[in-house]
Amino acid sequence: MKLSDDVTETIALRRNKSLTTLVSEEIERLIVTGEMKPGDRINEQRLADHLNVNRSVLREARSGLIRSGLLKSVPNKGVFVRIVSNEELHENSEIREVISGFICQRAAIKATNDDKEQLRDLISQMNEAAVTKDSPRFDNCNTQFHKILIEIADHKAAGNFYQDLIRQSHLARRAVLTKQGQLEASNIEHSAIVDAIIEFDSQRAREAGERHVRNGRRRWIDSIQNP
Repeated sequence: MKLSDDVTETIALRRNKSLTTLVSEEIERLIVTGEMKPGDRINEQRLADHLNVNRSVLREARSGLIRSGLLKSVPNKGVFVRIVSNEELHENSEIREVISGFICQRAAIKATNDDKEQLRDLISQMNEAAVTKDSPRFDNCNTQFHKILIEIADHKAAGNFYQDLIRQSHLARRAVLTKQGQLEASNIEHSAIVDAIIEFDSQRAREAGERHVRNGRRRWIDSIQNP
């Protein structure tokens, strides 16, 4: 009996990830794409049915997302997609600036030639997305770009903390990247990070990583003041 490619892929994925992790990632995707919005209440039974899992698996996944700050539990009311205030987003960005610099600095020291090629390829893909104004594609490549930087840096604590901060700030980032000219500006900063990594210049990589988040914060503030 021959399995379909989809089934084979699912089995391979399940070998590497628990069902709870897969459910967590799907809930996160629903939030990031806007299918579940800030303030929406999590309907446990409906979501379990939608994902075709039992409620105990959903609760475990939900607990992890509460810990990471993407969901919020309100006593006697339920669990909701968390609403992050502008003040919280500003503080989030300030911390990400520091951690991003640290991650980029380590990446410049540890990156292999294959790592650099991956980063170059993502820069090219984001350039194409910027030219065609394809914000969803840019956002996906942007997420992958920073994920690879974290993997190259190989620092579990910094990586986990950074990922939690990214999850909480996704709405602000998406709002910024949909504005005219912001895709190009963001990718110029990505290129500066990669150039420093290619040249093993850890200090310049750190400064480029910090500058990227700092400029992103300025773009976000501008998007609030000039919606």
